[in-house]
Amino acid sequence: MNTESTSNILPERKPKPKWLRVKLPTGKKYTELRGLVDKYKLNTICTSGSCPNMGECWGEGTATFMILGNVCTRSCGFCGVKTGRPETVDWDEPEKVARSIKIMNIKHAVLTSVDRDDLKDMGSIMWAETVKAVRRMNPETTLETLIPDFQGIEQHIDRIIDVAPEVVSHNIETVRRLTREVRIQAQYDRSMGVLKYLKQQGQRRTKSGIMLGLGETREEVIETLHDLKANDVDVVTIGQYLQPSKKHLPVQQFITPDQFKEYEEIGKALGFRHVESSALVRSSYRAQKHIN
Repeated sequence: MNTESTSNILPERKPKPKWLRVKLPTGKKYTELRGLVDKYKLNTICTSGSCPNMGECWGEGTATFMILGNVCTRSCGFCGVKTGRPETVDWDEPEKVARSIKIMNIKHAVLTSVDRDDLKDMGSIMWAETVKAVRRMNPETTLETLIPDFQGIEQHIDRIIDVAPEVVSHNIETVRRLTREVRIQAQYDRSMGVLKYLKQQGQRRTKSGIMLGLGETREEVIETLHDLKANDVDVVTIGQYLQPSKKHLPVQQFITPDQFKEYEEIGKALGFRHVESSALVRSSYRAQKHIN
């Protein structure tokens, strides 16, 4: 395989294949929730990220909320979130998120955040307070926390474990060889270490996600699946990388449905509890099914 930097190959965007074309979300539940989001100016990553699965997830009572602002301290080559100096932490945010979940009558909420390497606690206190607030206001709602790596500092990870979300997720995003380019300030082994630590400390369900189409080989994908299994991950999501803008890493390849199906079968054979693998899969896709 050509090992030249992915950012120097295929400078123009490839046209999307037919299997990536998405119908506009419809349905009574979606329309109702969309109206609430607009009326109360609720901040969901579903809408701000234009997720292709928004209609399906909302129809099943699942939504994703991003905390700690919308400016990230890291500059990953795949991510559309703005990089820069984040705003001051809003300590009313836990209550705002909990209220949004209540207004939307969400059955399963996914919480995620930008990286906050600028904070001494890297945002872990806000994470814990948000989970607590959601629990107080929405005692029947189950939770998944899609966390950053917190630079691998166990004290910060412990704050997540202590509030006991049903699922704790941390995405490996790509294969080892491409990590330095795709996740510039992250480390493959550090992320694997976070996942392993979560399980060692008693977290019941752990989860991770991989994007494909960045130049990885089949063998590297399988190696990554083996590494995730070796670190006791329960659930894996595998989806197609899509370039957010011309400034981001280009798509090297559109993975076919048959290839995604093969990776799903390999994952199941390895013994993962759940494997979601298709072009439109995102981290929180069918998240409510991963709690059991």
